[in-house]
Amino acid sequence: MERGLGAERLGAERIGLVAGSGRFPVLFAETARRRGVEVVAVAHLGETDPALERVVSAITWIHPGELDAMIRALRAAGIRRTVMVGGIAKPRLFRELRPDARAMRLLARLGKLRDDLVLRALAAELETEGIAVVESTLYLQEIVPLAGVLGSRPPSEEEWSEIRFGFRAAKVIGQFDIGQSVVVRSGAVIAVEGIEGTDATIRRAGQLANGDIVVVKVCKPTQDTRFDLPAVGPETIRTLAEMRGRALAVEARRTITLDRAEMVALADAAGIAVVAVDPAEVLP
Repeated sequence: MERGLGAERLGAERIGLVAGSGRFPVLFAETARRRGVEVVAVAHLGETDPALERVVSAITWIHPGELDAMIRALRAAGIRRTVMVGGIAKPRLFRELRPDARAMRLLARLGKLRDDLVLRALAAELETEGIAVVESTLYLQEIVPLAGVLGSRPPSEEEWSEIRFGFRAAKVIGQFDIGQSVVVRSGAVIAVEGIEGTDATIRRAGQLANGDIVVVKVCKPTQDTRFDLPAVGPETIRTLAEMRGRALAVEARRTITLDRAEMVALADAAGIAVVAVDPAEVLP
């Protein structure tokens, strides 16, 4: 399903957007449009927010796995640079993946569905067609926080101890491309993020530990920072507050904070400390 380009603005910059789920694809398109950039999107049915249609110049809807359709849509629009923004839920991939012949060949070469491997292979496939994959924060550097406390309450000494432990644990786990988040309490890892995502991991940990938890989300050591950066936002805080969590720590300069003002306001109202951490300060 396609919605085509209208009249082009002479000399307008244009960029592709391979869109997954969540708020980030819409935020990227809104920001690019404010800068006078035309966005041509390829969106995934059942994953991408339909609101994206209102803020892009053209959009093609595909099922996860329709790689050839994705590439044809971008090439038809004359796209030479694209971002890959937002994820595809791994459970959906296992249930509903519809790989076309090109995707089948790519997956056969990989032999695995690990996130980093698949995303790098997808980027390489686009680049064989003359479409460069660029960083997803291209127009959004301000949503990637520097080190420091983001809300009104800094972590307590006890919470800092949990954060340091959780940060080290998350980095080790991330070497195996398992997940980006861990949840800790009293010096123990309560939950590790799997394919269910961060919010579901927080709920699982809260139920197991009866609250009083600290969430740490980091960039995996092998992660390609052009795509799939860790992201947190208001829903992360709502979930953490629901589970009576105490603190959220993210990796400075390598985490996307969506709707930060709202996120921080929710954290302050719930008494949750939110901090961006420089790895050099917590890793041995």
